[in-house]
Amino acid sequence: MGLAVYIGKRAVRLVLSMVAVSILTFTLLQLAPGNFADLQRVNSGATNFGGVGTESMVGELESRYGADVPVWKQYLIFMKGAVVWDFGPSYKYASRNVQDIIAEAFPVSATLAVLAVLLALLIAVPVGVFAALRQNSKSDHATMFAVTLGHALPSYLTAAFMILLFSATLKLLPSGGWNGPEDLILPVLALSLGPAAVLARYVRSSMLETLREEYVTAALAKGGPRRTVIVRHALRNSLIPLVTVAGPLLAALMTGTVFVEALLRIPGLGLYFANAAASRDMPLLMGTALFFALILMVTNLVVDLIYGLLDPRIRTVGGGADDGH
Repeated sequence: MGLAVYIGKRAVRLVLSMVAVSILTFTLLQLAPGNFADLQRVNSGATNFGGVGTESMVGELESRYGADVPVWKQYLIFMKGAVVWDFGPSYKYASRNVQDIIAEAFPVSATLAVLAVLLALLIAVPVGVFAALRQNSKSDHATMFAVTLGHALPSYLTAAFMILLFSATLKLLPSGGWNGPEDLILPVLALSLGPAAVLARYVRSSMLETLREEYVTAALAKGGPRRTVIVRHALRNSLIPLVTVAGPLLAALMTGTVFVEALLRIPGLGLYFANAAASRDMPLLMGTALFFALILMVTNLVVDLIYGLLDPRIRTVGGGADDGH
């Protein structure tokens, strides 16, 4: 299968998946109780009008936010704009278009994700190699226990614990915000521990498999320095499978920082997504959901292509990486 044909097939799959995501997200949003007009009416009545909600105010809100437009027409209007990357104005942030919010907020989430994955790799590679070289020892069991614990803890719980420790108790770091480099420390640490645990397990498993390969055994039998053989032969080849894991992890972090950003008051795309869900902001919620889906799918495609370049066996089995994923 030629590269162009393979990419074409994946592009068609991507478009169909985006349509499916849009339908599912829009349907769930419609099934959720209330809409933006209802929430605005309640909030206005409770805070600005002393409980007085006139029919004219309600009618104006319903007209402005689409409650008086048939559901199917709302979806088609939104998707017509989405095709040309125009999601329209946000309901909650009425003076801003959704695509502008995404353009402003995504670099924040991407920065956190990239730094978290880099830190996770710096932790995972030595930990995984350490455990593999001491297979079935007490050190190996203790390391894998710590890895399993790190994987089990959700990032928002880790972030909450770090806020209590480093901000409330030790007064070393700010408890949130986005004002300087020091604000990166807590979210990056919280987001990196889970991926580091996943990657460490992959490094250990891949390293054990590579150490059993004949070329490694032969290199050791010839009297080559053990450290050189491990680093130059075993470790280098063991890291290739990490590409298939690190790529999706990066995409998942870019699109999965909702709770950490909300907890630490970081103006990333996750925070806007959470606010959109809470306020039933249909354009912003739909726009961010589609953008999240696009990031995940494009990243998976890029990972498949890179893995095929790193491991020629992928290109010779079934004509491409598509059959393996």
